[in-house]
Amino acid sequence: MLELENITYRVKDDQGERTILNGVNLSMNERFVAFTGPNGGGKSTLAKVIAGIIRPTEGRILWDGEDITEMSVTERAKRGISYAFQQPVRFKGLTVRDLISLAAGKNAGVSDVCAYLSEVGLCARDYIDREVNASLSGGELKRIEIATILARGTKLSVFDEPEAGIDLWSFGNLINVFEKMYAKTQGNILIISHQERILNIADRIVVISGGSVEKSGTKEEILPGLLGGDTCRVLTEKL
Repeated sequence: MLELENITYRVKDDQGERTILNGVNLSMNERFVAFTGPNGGGKSTLAKVIAGIIRPTEGRILWDGEDITEMSVTERAKRGISYAFQQPVRFKGLTVRDLISLAAGKNAGVSDVCAYLSEVGLCARDYIDREVNASLSGGELKRIEIATILARGTKLSVFDEPEAGIDLWSFGNLINVFEKMYAKTQGNILIISHQERILNIADRIVVISGGSVEKSGTKEEILPGLLGGDTCRVLTEKL
């Protein structure tokens, strides 16, 4: 179970101090949890706080009862937390096979790499020896990053807008990947998304706006209000 207690994050810039997250309290243990809400509301910041990329100004993060607030990204990864960026990182000199081997924690064989790549709709023979650099498109990088999360098989997988850049790959396939990931790991999946089709598979939807939790509940409780209210504009802009 992931527990967030009074998570607050402030930054200082030329305009003074700004509060990005303001006293967020959440307990999450559902299979699929989706964060949604207007752009700039704090969704990605909160996800990075969970992954350990950003340290909160105030508050505590508990993972399976253990306080991980002061732990680094590496320490959290060892405890089973993965994070997929909205814009995947490029690694010059590292091949796709190298990256998947690192994620899997072993020297992945050709058949293993092929299996992971095929799950995300890529033909392995075209990618296995390619470098993870500028020669790959944003959509290809996004799929490869999702393949590395599959290879890791962690207890908590955090995805920041996983649908970004995969226009030529059906949402049905993306959703199937999440289903298979859960079946393999029995872990939790946290997705940041504006897409109705992704929100519709969530066991729980958390609406984040202005750095705070505006609403939280099942898709039956939350989604109709989103589609019929102000957030509808945000959702449809992304569809």
